[in-house]
Amino acid sequence: MNQTEKTMAFARILGAVSESELNGFDLRQFAMDQLDTLPTYDWSGIYRLEGQILYLDAYTGAATDHTEIPVGRGVCGTAVAEDANQVIDDVRELSNYLSCSAFTRSEIVVLIRKDDEIIGQIDIDGHTVGAFDKDDEKFLEELAEVLANRW
Repeated sequence: MNQTEKTMAFARILGAVSESELNGFDLRQFAMDQLDTLPTYDWSGIYRLEGQILYLDAYTGAATDHTEIPVGRGVCGTAVAEDANQVIDDVRELSNYLSCSAFTRSEIVVLIRKDDEIIGQIDIDGHTVGAFDKDDEKFLEELAEVLANRW
């Protein structure tokens, strides 16, 4: 997928999610299903933050044992602990990586905020090294805003 196709796909997904009449979990699941149409998005999920635990919410892809992740653990927990999105080119280089799949090589986690508080995150796994970049992060931040407004 070239840059123009990627930009068009991002716009299509943002439009579909924004224009949907769904709310809450149904909207989050719809959004994950839309992300599943992107070639490098091999697993797409949302984790809800409740206290110091991230709970798996809506997702598309293979089932995972990581349905509860403590803040500070793995890429997802680190994003919350550091209050910062994470773009990981090669998860094999991380000492605290929680493997959901033997095929995962890259990961991006974008925080979802409402009233400046973290309420969850979008977590995407890719099967190729370097699958995500700043364009993916910006797109997922825009998607996170739509989801937060209709959480």
